[in-house]
Amino acid sequence: MHGSDVLAYLTRRVSNREDAADLLGETLLVLARKKAQLPRDSTEARMWMFGIARNVLLTYHRGVRKRGELVDKLRDSLRDVEVAEFDDLAISLKLLLENLDPRDREIITLHHWEGLTLAEVARVMKLNASTVRTRYERARAHLKAAVG
Repeated sequence: MHGSDVLAYLTRRVSNREDAADLLGETLLVLARKKAQLPRDSTEARMWMFGIARNVLLTYHRGVRKRGELVDKLRDSLRDVEVAEFDDLAISLKLLLENLDPRDREIITLHHWEGLTLAEVARVMKLNASTVRTRYERARAHLKAAVG
């Protein structure tokens, strides 16, 4: 009906099209739930749809802002923990891990820090178990060589 107009409205108010599409989906869900309240007049229905889209958008922006605040608080608290709890060896290990391929680093940390088996790591990362084992052994050899 007016979906393309609502999508254009949302696209102009968020940072990427994927979020706009998600917001349109949310708007359409609300419209479906409130279908009985839909005005019969086309102009009124269009304004009503934009009102719902605006409310969905306001909720989205509130969530983005709250997530940002929480991320900032978490970052600050982790910065304090790093300074207080990491000794030189831990900092060196962290630097070594940063030199690994991101997937290899994830395999190492899921296995050693989170206590997952390599088979569990494979499931979490949606990779073949043999691929995870190979990448794990290669990353481990790289870390051993870097340590000397």
